[in-house]
Amino acid sequence: MTSPITNADSLRIGSVDFVSPDEIKVLLDIEAPNDVALNTGFPRPFPRINGYALIPNESGFLVAQIEWITIERSQYPKRQGIQDFGIIDLPYPLRKMSLNPLGILKENVNELGECTYEFSRGIEFYPTVGDPVLLPTQTQLKSIVESGSNRRVIIGTSPLAGNAQVSIDPDRLFGRHLAILGNTGGGKSCSTAGVIRWSIESAQNYNDNTNARFIILDPNGEYSTAFRDMENVRVYGVEEDTTRQIKQLKIPLWLWNSNEWASITNASSKTQRPTLIQALRTVRDNIDISSMNPSNQMKHYLLILQRIINIEISNGVPYMGGGRTKGFKQSVETWRAGITTSEHYNEIQNSAIEVLQGEFDSFLESSTTGQEWPKYTKPSVEKLVSALKYAYEQFGGREIDALPIDADIPRPFKGEDLMTSIEANAQLMGTTEYIETLLLRIRTLLSDSKLKKIITEDKDITLEKWINDYICSTNSTKNCITVIDLSLMPAELVFIITSVIARLTLETLQRYRKVNNGKTLPITLVMEEAHTFIKKYSDSENETASELCTKVFEKIAREGRKFGLGLVLSSQRPSELSATVLSQCNSFLLHRISNDRDQELVSRLVPDNLRGLLRELPSLPSQNAILLGWASELPVLVRMNNLREEHRPKSDDPSYWRSWTEEKTEISWKSVADDWLGN
Repeated sequence: MTSPITNADSLRIGSVDFVSPDEIKVLLDIEAPNDVALNTGFPRPFPRINGYALIPNESGFLVAQIEWITIERSQYPKRQGIQDFGIIDLPYPLRKMSLNPLGILKENVNELGECTYEFSRGIEFYPTVGDPVLLPTQTQLKSIVESGSNRRVIIGTSPLAGNAQVSIDPDRLFGRHLAILGNTGGGKSCSTAGVIRWSIESAQNYNDNTNARFIILDPNGEYSTAFRDMENVRVYGVEEDTTRQIKQLKIPLWLWNSNEWASITNASSKTQRPTLIQALRTVRDNIDISSMNPSNQMKHYLLILQRIINIEISNGVPYMGGGRTKGFKQSVETWRAGITTSEHYNEIQNSAIEVLQGEFDSFLESSTTGQEWPKYTKPSVEKLVSALKYAYEQFGGREIDALPIDADIPRPFKGEDLMTSIEANAQLMGTTEYIETLLLRIRTLLSDSKLKKIITEDKDITLEKWINDYICSTNSTKNCITVIDLSLMPAELVFIITSVIARLTLETLQRYRKVNNGKTLPITLVMEEAHTFIKKYSDSENETASELCTKVFEKIAREGRKFGLGLVLSSQRPSELSATVLSQCNSFLLHRISNDRDQELVSRLVPDNLRGLLRELPSLPSQNAILLGWASELPVLVRMNNLREEHRPKSDDPSYWRSWTEEKTEISWKSVADDWLGN
């Protein structure tokens, strides 16, 4: 049996030649292996870029990663004491390599004398010049790569560490958000599907009754068959397809909030949006203005004015002066025009209306600045609010009614009811002349034959049933995978549908935690082609559907973890992703990336001394990736596990040559056209 000193000497490959906090240079011994090391218990390539080396120190071993290897040819030496200058020594070329320090490998010996190792990030003691540099044994290599607790899901092996298993902790991977990045053809989609499948299979090996939950937003229709062999997999699509077990996607328009309605209709912020929001409040309250008698119509009008003015006061508009109050005077004049007496009112009601008219006139005259940029005193505002409240009470209203009703509460209504509500509220608010384009956009949306199946109200769908079908079954004790195929979704609607699903998932989990005393329900939301839906944007006055979609995912990235909502992003253009979302991802699985801008962005994800590993990104073969971040103690090159062909997403490149030379396909465009036209 060899002694520890003899064993260490047999693994020696060189000595430290230079030390700095982020780099250690090593002078390799002449006897160090040139291509394959045979003395580590297992034949292993050495020296190899991004391989590992050890330097003994007080804490155990300093672990370092090889960044570069070179040969340094020294000058001819000057011989002293020899007069025959015709004889010279030819210098042996010196091999050198640069190491990036990563952490410490500590040695533990149990009662039986068995030796185990534990790796941890961070450097306690740096080496000094002349310290020996060793090759890690197979056991030490595995301890480095397989370090960390709760490594329950095996995703691949490390070719740089003797094919040691690379495992991850699901809490770290999904709870802190994961980004899977890489060019098309690098294995990105297979890794996404694999991480989901391997996580579920690992959980099933641990316990038969598992209830992992994944929601996959699939814009290209790649995942509809990837999990077909698993239990409780639900696939929804724009068009129902019973042969492929795809159910009809249902996202009723009453599930949309006011921001989503404003963006899909491109409602202007000054007139159309306030009218739309008030119409949503009315229709969600199931109030039919058109069928009211004159007294009830005035009562409802006074209620609307109280709510609007209360919102304006909370925003400080009457008191501000300057830009924020431009147009406020015109709004007040419009509201004043709707305050009129009528023979349909009783004497007390008409008297209250006359008082209110006088207070409106006094309010308009009380501006302390110019007419274009009015600024009103607090007493004048309070008198107007008091007169409004008094008049409303004379028409049978209650004080509590004036509190703003949530326009976003998901109560069912029909599209036709919303249009009627918009027209009625516009008449009350004096904005009738501004809503024609708004109504036209909604009418176009409702008349689209393809969209009707998706957004039209279905009596069988309640909020509870929708959550049960799309997010998680009630009292489910089984895994639940929901795949939403968006591949045939019209471009003008795909961003809204995506943001509605993502927002509802977050809000459902927020309310779940509220009613369950802080308990969370872990769910993972997977977004394919994330650069399309979570792209960079610049704020604009009228929020587009694309901007709204990005903001929803930014909120999930920032707050989702607190409510159990994890995020997995898959993208081939990380440079186009929202910086907010990308910065909240704590784990990264990087496949081949060849674009310069994408490489530059990815390089910022790791410290300067670890960027050497990322230089392999342009040349990574398919199925290989670099795992870094919170899910891994150190950046590691991974050869991902194999997925059987039937479990892979349908994202393979088309075979042009085989199509040109071998396949004799009979093309019938009639079936395509009939399907397109819905025949």
